[in-house]
Amino acid sequence: MTEKLSKKRYSANLFDVTQDIIGALPLKLVEQWLNSEQTHADALQLLESHKVQGYSVSSDSVGLTKLCQQKELLEILAIINQPKKILHGYGKAIGGESVGIWAADNTQMFYPDDLSAATLVSALLTIQDEIIKSCQIKIGIGAHYGNFYSISGGLYGSEADEIEDIAENHTIGGEVLISQAICDRLPNHHNFSIKKRDDLVAEIGDIYRVLDGDRLLGLQPVDQRYPIPYSEDFYADLLEYGTRLTNQTIDQDFVRDLTDKYVQNKVVVLIQSKNEAVETHEVSMFNQLSFSALMKDIGLRLLDKTSASEIKVVSSLGIYVFDDAIAAVKFAKAFRQKLSNQDIACRIGIDKGQVLISNLAIGIKDIAGSPVNVASKMAQDKGEFGKLYLSATMQDLSDMRGFNEIRYDVSGVEITAYEG
Repeated sequence: MTEKLSKKRYSANLFDVTQDIIGALPLKLVEQWLNSEQTHADALQLLESHKVQGYSVSSDSVGLTKLCQQKELLEILAIINQPKKILHGYGKAIGGESVGIWAADNTQMFYPDDLSAATLVSALLTIQDEIIKSCQIKIGIGAHYGNFYSISGGLYGSEADEIEDIAENHTIGGEVLISQAICDRLPNHHNFSIKKRDDLVAEIGDIYRVLDGDRLLGLQPVDQRYPIPYSEDFYADLLEYGTRLTNQTIDQDFVRDLTDKYVQNKVVVLIQSKNEAVETHEVSMFNQLSFSALMKDIGLRLLDKTSASEIKVVSSLGIYVFDDAIAAVKFAKAFRQKLSNQDIACRIGIDKGQVLISNLAIGIKDIAGSPVNVASKMAQDKGEFGKLYLSATMQDLSDMRGFNEIRYDVSGVEITAYEG
């Protein structure tokens, strides 16, 4: 492991690249870690100035995979925009702050330590009421009070990771889940009806479903402009699309004009590297950031900038887009080999279709579209490390020698993939 995390594994100039190239990746912090003895004490020392205490609240849409099979990209984006505005507006009204860029349908907010647990839970129930009443898609919410690390606009730490996983993988539409730590901060005679989720075993303690309770009836959203993963021009058009969708005044000319203006057909390559388990989460976190830096480095070296580009590298995940399917598969195989040469396994999903790509601040890009979702389902949900997965769409665009057809069901959707 020590050899794997040596600076010798990286290009000599990686840690000197400008902010617009590295985006939100904290390369300087990674460099400090690589220059240390990489002990738990070193990790804690580097993280000390980044510690925060409060509430982490994550959400995820329910049923999006099936919805993506039924509707066009722009309509999907308009639909998932609705709950994000509500989450941000009501969250800001009680003192919350957004975390990261709210790509796709996931959200995360941090609430300060001095906010009462009862106010937060009431606000989350109020948010769910408004989403159920006015939105076309439902969400699940998970909330936890604890200690986290705030780094480069992101919220890190085992507790943040766990409540995010619970929100994404263990909630149903309209549900609010809270951790034991939040229950412990509620008044002795609170008016909330809660029930323990006996099916969930979490490192952060017992998890409870909030069945009912007080709402914040006078609460008004103060800022519905969440950290959008879109350009200013597109977001203005997306709001217009949402208004027309609500009023049922969508016409095909309007949709066609927006599609021609913003939507591209691209091959999406999604790569997830495998991080080795270590004794402490803080060391694991730094190792993960170090692997992110390695993926950034490999991508910069392998990509042909004229016909392909990196969208983002976050944690152990990298997303890249290509004009040509053959070039995409060649890149994926080369990337897999580069990681394998350093004893790092990865799993890769590739799909082609309509996407929206946005250029954001300090070099950050983001992407939305069904190919991202399909690539993720193939690689992350069902894939084995060391394997590469091509979608059915890729079958006629690639050399399929060495790939075997597999079929499985993910989120109620049957997917055909080719494993190689």
